[in-house]
Amino acid sequence: MKLIIATPSPYARKVRVILREKNIDFEEIIDVPWNTDTLTLGVNPLGKIPILLRDGYEPLFDSKVIVQYLDGYKPKPLFYPNDYSENISARLVETVSDGICDSIVLIFLENSRKEILRSKTWIKRQEKKIFEGVQYLSNNLDQKQYFVGNHFNIADVSGFTCLEYLDLRFPKFKWRDKYKNLVSYWNIHKDRQSFKETKPYSQIIEPLDD
Repeated sequence: MKLIIATPSPYARKVRVILREKNIDFEEIIDVPWNTDTLTLGVNPLGKIPILLRDGYEPLFDSKVIVQYLDGYKPKPLFYPNDYSENISARLVETVSDGICDSIVLIFLENSRKEILRSKTWIKRQEKKIFEGVQYLSNNLDQKQYFVGNHFNIADVSGFTCLEYLDLRFPKFKWRDKYKNLVSYWNIHKDRQSFKETKPYSQIIEPLDD
C-alpha cells in the first residue's frame, strides 16, 4: 500500500496513525495538494488527500472511507466501534474534529490571499465554528481518558489530531488556557508512538493570487 499525504494534514494524519496502530506496511508519499503539480490529479477527482493506493484496485480517498476500509482489511484493533451507541458517538466526535480542521484550513487559505482580498466576516464565521467545536469536544470528553468507551478508537485519533492541528495552524486560540480537561487528555496520549511519528509540520504552498 501507498498513502499520499501532506505533512500538516490532520485528515492524512488520522490514516497514518491508524496504519501504524494496525501495524500495516505502507509507503508514505508526500504531496502538496494546493500546488499545480499535485499528485492528486487523475487520482482523486476532488483533488484532496489522503489517498490510499492499492495494487490492482481503484484508489481510495477521504479519511473516513480509508479508515473504514482498513478496519475491514485488518479488524484488530478496531477503530469504528461495533457497539451501535459507541459507533455513533465516535463518529460524532470525528465529525466535529474534522469540521474544526475544515474551518482552520479555510482560515489559513483566506489568510494566504492578498490582504485586500481577505474577508474578515468569513474568517469570523469560521472562528465561531472552531470555538464552539472545541467546546463540544471538552464537554464530550469531560474527565475521561478516552472520548468514547474505555478504549482508543477513531474518536481519540480525530480529537487528538484536531488539537495538535490547532497548535500548528491556529495558535492564536489558546485552548490549553481554557480547557484543562483537554490538556490532561493531551498529556495522557502525547507519547503514543503513532502520534509521535506523525506530528504535523508545515509545507510551502503556491501563493493564491485571487
